[in-house]
Amino acid sequence: MLSLRGLNVHYGKIHALRDLSLSVGEGEAVSVVGANGAGKSTLMWTLAGVLRPTSGEILFAGAPLPSRPHEVVRSGLALVPERRRLFAELSVEENLTMGGYLRRDAGLGEDRERMLELFPILRQRLAQTAGTLSGGEQQMLAIARALMGRPRMLLLDEPTLGLAPLMVDQVMETLDSVRRGGTPLLLVEQNAQRALELADRAYVLETGSVVREGPARDLLDDPVVRRAYLGDLA
Repeated sequence: MLSLRGLNVHYGKIHALRDLSLSVGEGEAVSVVGANGAGKSTLMWTLAGVLRPTSGEILFAGAPLPSRPHEVVRSGLALVPERRRLFAELSVEENLTMGGYLRRDAGLGEDRERMLELFPILRQRLAQTAGTLSGGEQQMLAIARALMGRPRMLLLDEPTLGLAPLMVDQVMETLDSVRRGGTPLLLVEQNAQRALELADRAYVLETGSVVREGPARDLLDDPVVRRAYLGDLA
């Protein structure tokens, strides 16, 4: 469904992504793990249309990915950005409505109800401004807002960042439910353990390049990956 081939992205003279190639198939959950500065968020912002690649190819559903953010969303690719980036002064309900802003079908009310069933705490917070929610509640709202657009694929940038362990469990369980519902996921995470447990396949990114890839379970058992990203000192 998503295919990147030889992707290069620069910030001025800084070569942030180097000949990066990866793919996400129908119904798959794919994780990208790596340390700070590896290029994970650069990858996400490039896919979202915020950054322009220097060279390379991005195909989504067999066609070139549009280059402008609203066109990317309209094509069916939705990003849940790092640190949520909600409309902080708007209510929870208004944030959900904004998630479906580009839609013109009659299913918004049905999807809103589905989001409130997926995230029951949001039903209790509908009139509350998004900026006053807890970190975990904000993350749930950010995911729900993205899903309101009925994306064909969901991109997630550090969805567990800054969350308490119990809330990390909730977010990961929800993402697994979304994937099992048929929506493919591309997840970038510093929490490599949880990312690899969720994913079908994974890529390890270092200084903008893929240095390892394969089934997530294999990478979870890889001693090099375990030492570098899972704190295994053995």
